[in-house]
Amino acid sequence: MRTFTLTVMGSTDLHGNLFNWDYYLDREFDDYAHDDVGIAKISTLVNDVRAAVGRHRTLLLDAGDTIQGTPLAYYYAKVEPITRGAHVHPMAAAMNAIGYTAAALGNHEFNYGLPVLRTFERQLEFPLLAANALDVGTGLPAFEPYVVKTVWRTGGPPLRVGILGLTNPGIAVWDRAHVDGVLTFPGLVEQALHWVPEIRRRSDLVVVVAHSGADLSSSLGDQVPFPENCSELLAETVPGIDAILVGHAHVEIPSRIVTNKVTGRPVLLTEPLYWGKRLSVMEFDLRHDGQWELEASRSSVLSSATVREDPRIVRLLRHDHERVVSYVNARIGTCAAAMSASRSRFEDTPALRFINHVQALEIAKSTSLPVVSLCAPFNRAAAIPAGEVSLRDVAGLYIFDNTLVGVRMTGGQLRDFLEESARYFRQVSGPGPFSAEQVSADVPDYNFDIAHGLSAPLTYDVDIARPVGSRIVGLSYDGAPVSDSAEFAVAVNNYRQAGGGDFPHIASAPVLHNQQQEIRQLLIDWVKAAGVLDPAAFTGTDWRLVAEGEPVVVSTNE
Repeated sequence: MRTFTLTVMGSTDLHGNLFNWDYYLDREFDDYAHDDVGIAKISTLVNDVRAAVGRHRTLLLDAGDTIQGTPLAYYYAKVEPITRGAHVHPMAAAMNAIGYTAAALGNHEFNYGLPVLRTFERQLEFPLLAANALDVGTGLPAFEPYVVKTVWRTGGPPLRVGILGLTNPGIAVWDRAHVDGVLTFPGLVEQALHWVPEIRRRSDLVVVVAHSGADLSSSLGDQVPFPENCSELLAETVPGIDAILVGHAHVEIPSRIVTNKVTGRPVLLTEPLYWGKRLSVMEFDLRHDGQWELEASRSSVLSSATVREDPRIVRLLRHDHERVVSYVNARIGTCAAAMSASRSRFEDTPALRFINHVQALEIAKSTSLPVVSLCAPFNRAAAIPAGEVSLRDVAGLYIFDNTLVGVRMTGGQLRDFLEESARYFRQVSGPGPFSAEQVSADVPDYNFDIAHGLSAPLTYDVDIARPVGSRIVGLSYDGAPVSDSAEFAVAVNNYRQAGGGDFPHIASAPVLHNQQQEIRQLLIDWVKAAGVLDPAAFTGTDWRLVAEGEPVVVSTNE
């Protein structure tokens, strides 16, 4: 009888983080937990594990969302796109140098369109997996569904490891403009039921790399008949899986054991923290007595903050990084006074009014309807200083690669939409004072949309002493109550218009404007054209956070 321990490492949701650098603040990355980020630090952790157990005893996987999320990712997709010339995407170059075994597709891989994704795929020296990304014409996987890697052992039988990649069905909604009529995305469980038996026949150990959170949930509503997050359900339902590297949810799961309901066997789940903050390390103890049998499995996570960046990766990609630093630090105008988004969740701020104003101006070119704009406080740390303004200052207000869409909505639909947005807050019994944590519910900042009227004020109170569904009070346009039958042109980002967040009415609203204009670039172009950004021009109070009509007092440390 022979024994062997295989170590499988995993990263996920790297989101274009190459080095431990904040391009918006032009300094090393830091957060409240003092985590570090970047694949250059992941490389050091990987090197340490390989040195400890032997490289031949390891595999390295990634669970997706690699080429979107930072100015570096944007730069090599839009400014100097990898589709032109022979330049290798820095994330591909880093992953090749580190020696990844395989990676799953994330939903954000599709944000820049299929030509960029296919170029990135060709640049990788390992397979990009997605068993549930199917070609509409053939019904077959448009990417490799799985790969079987053979781990050779000197003087002993080889170990065959099957790796199945699964991506998120929400791509069909979130990136409809890029994939509609080309690709379809069935559920993870359904496709795993099809593929795992085949992989099991060819493998001694089966690991799934799934860009889908562990806990069952979805922001897709009834737009897609499959859940967004279902990795634990996958482990419970599909027999033959030994472990799942989880992605997408941006939470840390050092180790979780789920019992498969068919076989009664344990399935190991782990999810490392996003942006390269953590590396998951799974260990599988196997015994060979005629065939390989899994005896035990366990996992843990390693922190990037404990190590230095791999100097080999730094040397390899320093030039790519420096080009992006120069790009984001280019001067594009001036600002008459400092402007911050730190309190935009709790009060009407010039920062978000500026975003809404620019969005609304663009939509007004396509319609004679009164224009209302919606945007969310994406980046609490966003701040534009007084004096010279760089591209990164403005880009920090809008950190997602969303495009602008205009739709037609009625007053009643707009009210329903704002009621859904008001779920962001917990119910309170008075005006406070409160801390931010006391009034903020478990809702992401990007799912709290704030409304603004272009040519006339759209005013309303969000009364959080009231229960969810009845919080929008005094909704008025140009001083008159908004009737349910009134019609507006509503500026919104493509994520929301496609159904992201499952807000009512927006996904089915008639489209008035969709020219694939990046909202962040519209903001940058506005500052370039105006020369001066004056927060005083965007000062006002069109919406208020109240409790029984009294303004709510919220203190923040931001």
